[in-house]
Amino acid sequence: MPCKLLKHMTRWFTPSSADSAGPLEPRVIPRDQHPISRQQVSRAALNVLYGLHKGGFEAYLVGGCLRDILCGREPKDFDVSTNATPEQVQRLFKRSRIIGRRFQIVHVRFGREVIEVSTFRAKASDDNQDRNKHHAHEETGMVLRDNTWGSIEEDALRRDFTINALYYNIADFSLHDFVGSMEDIDQETIRLIGDPEQRFREDPVRMLRAARFAAKLGFEIEKSTASRIPDMAELLLQVPSARLFDEVLKLFLSGHARASYEQLQELGLFRFLFPETQQALEGDQGKTWEAMLLAAMDNTDRRLLMDKPVTPAFIYAVLLWPVIQQRLTGYLSSGLPPAQALHKSATRALNLQIKHTAIPRRFSTVMREMWELQLRLDKRAGRRADAMMEHPRFRAAYDFLLLREQCGEIEPGLGDWWTRYQEEDESGRREMISELGNRGGGNNKRRRRRRRPKPAADN
Repeated sequence: MPCKLLKHMTRWFTPSSADSAGPLEPRVIPRDQHPISRQQVSRAALNVLYGLHKGGFEAYLVGGCLRDILCGREPKDFDVSTNATPEQVQRLFKRSRIIGRRFQIVHVRFGREVIEVSTFRAKASDDNQDRNKHHAHEETGMVLRDNTWGSIEEDALRRDFTINALYYNIADFSLHDFVGSMEDIDQETIRLIGDPEQRFREDPVRMLRAARFAAKLGFEIEKSTASRIPDMAELLLQVPSARLFDEVLKLFLSGHARASYEQLQELGLFRFLFPETQQALEGDQGKTWEAMLLAAMDNTDRRLLMDKPVTPAFIYAVLLWPVIQQRLTGYLSSGLPPAQALHKSATRALNLQIKHTAIPRRFSTVMREMWELQLRLDKRAGRRADAMMEHPRFRAAYDFLLLREQCGEIEPGLGDWWTRYQEEDESGRREMISELGNRGGGNNKRRRRRRRPKPAADN
């Protein structure tokens, strides 16, 4: 990974001193001393940068896109930071809209691409009532609203990690480094700006972001940053479940699912996202369930690498399957039929999970279908196999079945049968069905209808 860029640079700013008095003096790196080129920036982002510049405002490319370029990665998103207020940005660009309440930003659309534009933010001062009315905290320290405008120096200190705090100036194509970002990128280090405890309390999701960046980039989380996470992981319970759902998707559907899972476990974060699943992982079948989770994550990473589609429904279905199985046994022992027991187990698992990470109905419905088809995949006699293959969730259910066999939850065999059945022609499929007989394929005999005796004729 080509992040070893400027080894000759020495650290001139300590992030833990972010609250110290005195203005920050940035290290300005001219265009001929850094590798970032406008050719690596999307046309939409350049349009926004130049539009702001021509409008008389400061305009900088900022954050993860610069980090990724410096690490030899292709950025997926481009963010812009400016001294223009959201209202001023909106007046400059016709296809734009102000979004957010907690963090007010502007989305500027060019074709299908959306560029996120944020105004320089400042830390609210206790003696500045005008600023404080736009800045609110919970008693725990979590920031509820943060719309206080400031300077680029103040904005740099409000960024979460040093690796995300570089600024690319469209006016002269220079890089501005306020917090030793270049050195940490060079050293492949993830470091919070400011006091870790305070910054995690302001936004507990930063703990998940640290885990995600470590997984995505292969960087090491700096010791003082990492050491506070296990003790503060419980703060995730204060974060809205809808926001945590989005964070889980970034962790598990961005091509580094296994590494993300390992980071979450190492930092003690996973149990606060999926507490019931964590309990199952610590039970007697824990190794089996973890093998299934890791296999699903590896499969997801491979599909993304091959540009194949993935869905949140599948990874969530796998994550909650251990929870369902734990409850299913109890419901079956109480005498409930398998389908009813599974339905009840699924409902209970989903109701508990949405307290931690929201699951939109469009995904939970698909998850239920995948789970319910696990009971029907063994019913293959007659035309049942053909009908099963026409089910819109068959492929997902089939992949799910293969995972269950792969991790040893169930005996292998059924998955191989379905693999061969999909490859056969019509005559081959009929032969496979006939070989089943009445074993494993359901009862193929139709019940004879009893004929009612004809009424006696009248004499």
